[in-house]
Amino acid sequence: MSEAIAFLPPRPEVLSRRAEILADLKELVPPGRLVEDRNALVPFETDGFIAYRRRPLAVVLPETTAQVAAVMKYCHRYGIPVVPRGAGTSLSGGAIPQEDAVVLGLSAMTRILEVDYANRCATVQAGVTNLAISDAVGADGYFYAPDPSSQLACTIGGNIAMNSGGAHCLKYGVTTNNLLGVKLVLVDGTIIDLGGKHLDAEGYDLLGLVCGSEGQLGIVTEATVRLLAKPEGARPVLFGFDSAEAAGSCVADVIGAGIIPVAIEFMDKPAIEICEAFAKAGYPLDVEALLIVEVEGSDAEMDAMLAAIVEIAKRHGVKTVRESQSATEAALIWKGRKSAFGATGRIADYICMDGTVPLSQLAYVLRKTSEIIDRYGLRVANVFHAGDGNMHPLILYNINDPDDAAKAEAAGMEILKLCVDAGGCLTGEHGVGIEKRDLMLHQFTQVDLDQQMAVRSAFDADWILNPSKVFPLEGRG
Repeated sequence: MSEAIAFLPPRPEVLSRRAEILADLKELVPPGRLVEDRNALVPFETDGFIAYRRRPLAVVLPETTAQVAAVMKYCHRYGIPVVPRGAGTSLSGGAIPQEDAVVLGLSAMTRILEVDYANRCATVQAGVTNLAISDAVGADGYFYAPDPSSQLACTIGGNIAMNSGGAHCLKYGVTTNNLLGVKLVLVDGTIIDLGGKHLDAEGYDLLGLVCGSEGQLGIVTEATVRLLAKPEGARPVLFGFDSAEAAGSCVADVIGAGIIPVAIEFMDKPAIEICEAFAKAGYPLDVEALLIVEVEGSDAEMDAMLAAIVEIAKRHGVKTVRESQSATEAALIWKGRKSAFGATGRIADYICMDGTVPLSQLAYVLRKTSEIIDRYGLRVANVFHAGDGNMHPLILYNINDPDDAAKAEAAGMEILKLCVDAGGCLTGEHGVGIEKRDLMLHQFTQVDLDQQMAVRSAFDADWILNPSKVFPLEGRG
């Protein structure tokens, strides 16, 4: 286990009362909803950022908002840290606990409470998976737009915490653009409603503040999300290039021309080979970089948009242009992309970065990323949302080799700094968590962070909600 990133020291007054706390928590949730056995707690030690592990004090798995409120009221009274957890797919360590913390898992809250087609929205509990919403309304011609690669497993509560996006966020936006309201349990157990089915809310935009707050302002137990009508048709196309720089420049020119496809995804050669070996999606193996560009609309609209994109791609020396010819082929193309992280995990451990850069800087950042990785003697597979500049270099390493792990983390930190220095930011959708926490001062001044921490303190004065995350441990007010 790496020790490069520090956690706050556990509170001895909490650890010494573990037996009493467990007994009290059993009274607040239904039988079987408290995990206390040391071995049973092992799966909750980490999330998708597997380089770090901490075994929590206990895990509670409530089924209702009232039970969440009761747990929060109790933990607030006794100063017990609480770490919210959805499906544990966080790639920034956002759900990694600490030894004195109660993990509040929302995985049992899986009910779709209402589907309202008249207002084009659905209200769901926080433990509902992202894809389950689209599955529930698909037969009626609707879908939920945000589609992170982990959408089969990741939950709406976690999506809201990290403001998740996905391949189709280029056209439809990320979670905040598709979120209408939440039911929020505050740190002291108070239950409030923010937003709702109406498109605009009075007063301060607290809903916008909560989305992306990484579980530090309260616990989202229900969400009202926007539903969209399915497009008339959709068509993914593969574009192969002889260099990553050419592909990156092509993306910038497509967007610069005012063309907005529903998605533009990028893969370099290592990522192409990894995904093709897993999904057998028909990706070209004789190119150095691949773009998956999806357009939607009527046949005439798609033909016109693709013709314009092909002309731009030709100016950048495109080598391969391959349109999907059937729904099955289109599904395979997306299966390869959506499987990228899992397919990479079959061949190596990896750290996935999440920096975002202006589109004009894509080619430059790709080149510099390659130089950084080469200098550390590592390998990288680049696969990311190119249309909005959200980069996901997968740095391959051996987690059991401390030197290799240290190199991977150092290379990742350099890449994130590169993204900021190129005019971008530290995270596009994965969140800060612990992974990027100590880089926050590279993007923000201390004055900037003080203002953010003042807002956090207004919701949670004692900082018991997800306490080791987001803000550097040094310099906290």
